[in-house]
Amino acid sequence: MAREQTEVRELDEGSYVMIDDTPCKIDSYSTAKPGKHGSAKARIDARGVFDSKKRSLSQPVDAKVWVPIIGRKQGQVVSVDGSDAQVMDLETYDTFTMLMPEEVDLQPDDEIEYLEYEEQRKITRS
Repeated sequence: MAREQTEVRELDEGSYVMIDDTPCKIDSYSTAKPGKHGSAKARIDARGVFDSKKRSLSQPVDAKVWVPIIGRKQGQVVSVDGSDAQVMDLETYDTFTMLMPEEVDLQPDDEIEYLEYEEQRKITRS
């Protein structure tokens, strides 16, 4: 798996974290002061990168968490069939089928940017 371990205190808004074995992008990050019987706590609210579900995590700031290594790649649309797009990676020339977001209108020969993590892909910009 393409992921690494880091401490919660090193995370910030806009970075990625694994919550429930799902890569998520952090929407908000807040910390509470250390109490009489414990260390400072961090509360992280995040949204799944590929499924857009909201998730939250509450951990001590010195706890270890997994951070996914998500690749940002370039591709070219080969063909469009309904809500699916056949895309060719511009670096490796591999072709694969991706689900098109509803707000994106793609045509053959359009260049796109997409995120990839362990066989999961999502179009981010066209």
